[in-house]
Amino acid sequence: MRSSRSGAASVAPRRTLRWAAWGRNQSMRLAAAAATIAACVLVSVAVGEPGAVSSSQLTSIIGGNAFDIERAPAIAGKQTGRNKPGGAGPAGNDSCRWANDGECDDPDIGTGACTQGTDYSDCRRIREGREDDSCRWARDRECDEPRFGTGACAQGTDRTDCGDIAWLRNQTDACATSFNGVCEEPGRGDGSCAARTDRSDCIGRERPMTINDHYFGRDDRVRVNIQQAPWRYMGRFTNAAGEQCTATLIAPNVIVTAAHCVHTNAGPTTGGEFRAAGGATARATAYLVSNRYDYQRFSTTDDIDGLDWALIRLDRRLGDQLGYAGVRNLTAQGAAAARAADLYQAGYSWDTGDTLSANVGCHIVDIFPDGTFAHECDTTRGDSGSAFLVRNGDAFEVIGVDSNFRSNPNGPFIYIAVSASSFQPHVADFVAGRSGRAFGARGGRKSR
Repeated sequence: MRSSRSGAASVAPRRTLRWAAWGRNQSMRLAAAAATIAACVLVSVAVGEPGAVSSSQLTSIIGGNAFDIERAPAIAGKQTGRNKPGGAGPAGNDSCRWANDGECDDPDIGTGACTQGTDYSDCRRIREGREDDSCRWARDRECDEPRFGTGACAQGTDRTDCGDIAWLRNQTDACATSFNGVCEEPGRGDGSCAARTDRSDCIGRERPMTINDHYFGRDDRVRVNIQQAPWRYMGRFTNAAGEQCTATLIAPNVIVTAAHCVHTNAGPTTGGEFRAAGGATARATAYLVSNRYDYQRFSTTDDIDGLDWALIRLDRRLGDQLGYAGVRNLTAQGAAAARAADLYQAGYSWDTGDTLSANVGCHIVDIFPDGTFAHECDTTRGDSGSAFLVRNGDAFEVIGVDSNFRSNPNGPFIYIAVSASSFQPHVADFVAGRSGRAFGARGGRKSR
């Protein structure tokens, strides 16, 4: 069910996973934060290996030191400062530039983006312990707070629907050593992590089913070794508007991501940059999306979900040094084979800082005739465009890209990805330079 709500924190009808730049003005931030955020990349083992991934295989795939994955609590919570510049002023006012955006930003109980006491209105209900159901969307069986909910209500105004989630507010796994099974926050550990940045290790991995990210009851994400395949193929794509998604190399100078990472309300972006997980960068020079893709239609309906893919050409052949994934139409092999495949995913989630967080061994749960599939991988805002991969011997193949999530009144949110069946037919021509459009150009060839 599409949300067309508007409230204290206005929200766009569609929930994508793109990560909007926080340096914008407040109104743009509200719309972007509630509606869009970055990409998610999944990696999977071969379809011919339907069994569970062994611990030794898991260690080989994620890289780094071996550890007990059951002891490494996962992610899901609230984020800290998010690079929002703080505002100065006397205590008890709304002088912060982020005041009245529906989200408490005081450092002691909020995101930390404001100086103490300068986000009074957004923090008042939480600080005084007087949360209520004053939001127009309260008591509709869907949490509408920012971050964990739809974003249509201010924090503390949707008490009945958000009560099971409120304890996760303003906590993240942004610490560089999160997911190592050791709580390192001040007062609970050695203090090597900042307060409220080692959530999974200090609180645990279990998550309420009503949460709208990492919503499968448990956050199973892990840290990965970005020097190993397939993680080194992945990186962050930042478009000219400052919005960020995850993307994956599928040729020496071509990445795949989501179409909504290339298009905005104002039309196609005029360019962008890809930064691989290991730090190498390249400028985006051309792109390809379906000629039937329409951002407004995608943002307000489910009708063209299968068109939410984009191929992007780079000005440097990063894949010559980093390697790159192949592309496979896994869903064409039938539902049984697709559901049996162990998927691996990694993306720049909003709550894990500037490093990849990954899913290993998650699965497709349903396949749809419009070129999409539903999955059970723990993805969230910032994961848009990230690839789902399967392993094929020593190689990895992209079988889809993360797109959006849908409300489900009778259960948890449904996470949607675009199957490679939608874009695989266009890859060869684009890689060869026979199709695509230059960023910023008004004309040019588009896919058929």
